Amino acid sequence: MGHTHLASLNIACQFSATGLALYGRKLWETMSSHWPTADKQPGATPAAIEFAGRWRDMPKVVFSSTTSTVDWNTRLVTGDAVTEITRLKVDDGGPMEIGGATLAAAAMRAGLIDEYAIVTHPVLVGGGTPFFTALDNWVNLSLLETRTFPDGVVLARYDTRR
Repeated sequence: MGHTHLASLNIACQFSATGLALYGRKLWETMSSHWPTADKQPGATPAAIEFAGRWRDMPKVVFSSTTSTVDWNTRLVTGDAVTEITRLKVDDGGPMEIGGATLAAAAMRAGLIDEYAIVTHPVLVGGGTPFFTALDNWVNLSLLETRTFPDGVVLARYDTRR
């Protein structure tokens, strides 16, 4: 059965272990407007150059009822996200990463997430769509790893205890 992560795509080390990236429409629009050519931009860092190549090559699934076309090794799903993620976990078997608050919330409520990678950036935004919406039951977690990066970003990875 596939291993589904909820994670920020800002951490390239997480992304490198992912076999399939799952996006909601809003995050897809953000990612696809930047990463296809990010490695060609003036001042691109070595990490951004590496990530851009991996992003273009990685298989991706976009869940949207309003998007009509996708590119860069991406498949569009217009049907029920929970049904498709459940199918992918059984059929694909590889690690998947979910990006996008609305999509992640649906997967959380359905109990489809095996691991959470929570990335905290040193900035207070004060808005946006929350990843952690109301759930029917608590989700108990076990800490797997913590990592602090030089720019103040903190990664905490948790395994879902079932």
